[in-house]
Amino acid sequence: MAAPAASAIDLSRALVLTPPALADWLVILPVAWCLASGAILLMLRKNLRLQPPLAIAALTVLLVLDAALLWRVVEGGPVTMVMGRWLPPFGIAFTVDLAGALFALSSALVALAGGIYAAESIDASGRRYGFYPFLMLLMAGVSGAFLTGDIFNLYVWFEVLLISSFGLLVLGSEPKQIDGAIKYAFLNLIATTLFLIAVGFLYGLFGTLNMADIAAKAVERRAGLPLMTLGVLFVLAFGMKAAAFPVNFWLPASYHTPRIVVSALFAGLLTKVGIYALIRVMVMLFPVEGDELSVVIAAAAAATMIFGALGAIGQSDTRRLLGYLVISGIGVMLAGIAVGGPGGVGGALFYALHSMVVMTALYMAAGMAGRLSGAFDLNRAGGLYGRTAFFSALSFILFLSVSGMPPFSGFWPKVMVARAALDIGAWWLAGTVLLTGFLTMIAVGRVWLLAYWRPAGAAATPGGDDAIRTSAILSLSVLVLVTVLVGLFPDPLLRQVQQAASGLVEPSAYLNSVFPQGAR
Repeated sequence: MAAPAASAIDLSRALVLTPPALADWLVILPVAWCLASGAILLMLRKNLRLQPPLAIAALTVLLVLDAALLWRVVEGGPVTMVMGRWLPPFGIAFTVDLAGALFALSSALVALAGGIYAAESIDASGRRYGFYPFLMLLMAGVSGAFLTGDIFNLYVWFEVLLISSFGLLVLGSEPKQIDGAIKYAFLNLIATTLFLIAVGFLYGLFGTLNMADIAAKAVERRAGLPLMTLGVLFVLAFGMKAAAFPVNFWLPASYHTPRIVVSALFAGLLTKVGIYALIRVMVMLFPVEGDELSVVIAAAAAATMIFGALGAIGQSDTRRLLGYLVISGIGVMLAGIAVGGPGGVGGALFYALHSMVVMTALYMAAGMAGRLSGAFDLNRAGGLYGRTAFFSALSFILFLSVSGMPPFSGFWPKVMVARAALDIGAWWLAGTVLLTGFLTMIAVGRVWLLAYWRPAGAAATPGGDDAIRTSAILSLSVLVLVTVLVGLFPDPLLRQVQQAASGLVEPSAYLNSVFPQGAR
């Protein structure tokens, strides 16, 4: 008996049959490059002199790749690439829109500055035990979190950056580092567990982990699903990752313990990944639930701002002081998320990009100041302006920028958030943003008066080093130049963050990139 003829299988319904455009490979190249570079550095870990130049070269290439990716997104809109040729939602998708590309480029800039700073500040022991491989692994996790289009992969990249951050945190194995690492690890693992529970709950509700698919299905099925419970879980998990009040006590307990360049990288990158994830989930995937939780987020934002600013005023150790300033800045970003709309979300994005650069630079400046004066304690510091006017000028610019003073980069996003809050009648939230700027000015003004302007006297710690390391001043100068240029010429970045915010609030372009022409 003759067998039936085999029926033709339409593979176009399940697989990508055409090769991706060459420019689309930029979507995954930053992550692949970081992993490959980290592996090479690990294999060459015994060649201590070769580690810094190789890492700096790798981070420079990463910056170029992210710049090219941003150009690709600006020119052509969001771009998607799937693993294994499987069409979404079955294939794991990397989807990059303007928000993700901006964050990726800013993180690469911060990492490059950190790599240059570390060339002279990380000793042979730190190189031997893997500072640069850990840094590249950290950037793989950070880049993956900004570029992924799959929420479970977002969890995976969180885990990657968490593992690498543990390694960087304990580098040196000093007792205070171990203590800080235990607090950091325990509380971040709680947040990660909450995130994983939320992801499992999400998959049970929607049967998919693709962000674009979830966003579309949430609109269709909202009435019959407990999405508010899901939203609360995500807000709590990402709020803890971002160090929002009242789940922020892990940050001031740990950020002052590692090497200063590690603190700088953590301040610039880790909490911003939490903010980015919160924006991505609560603005793009679950906007209705985000609106309903806006009062709670606004209250947490105000408390975070005030807690951070007052905590900074009460500190005498500059590293602890800066940790509280990181927290205060997170409150401004949360305020933008709570206000919502293109104005509020755009302000949150702008402030996050500003904070990545300025907080990294402030930690670097604190490290240089501590080295020059021989102590991080304000009670024993002094005379920095008399010893090096150029470094003092750079620090003064950063103090003004973090306080939100014109004409530097911190001014414009605070104006955006405050104006968006006033537009919806949330005058108290706008007032809190302005009050926080005033309190921050008091905190950093105290540092300036005691550590820089006050002459070095008998209370000053002897043994400070008068030498300014070339790599440190170079990386600091580049970051200060960025905050000055963005402050003086804000329009290019302002246009991009407003467009990015509009793409998150109305994600049709993002969805069309994943499911072109209604292919869902």
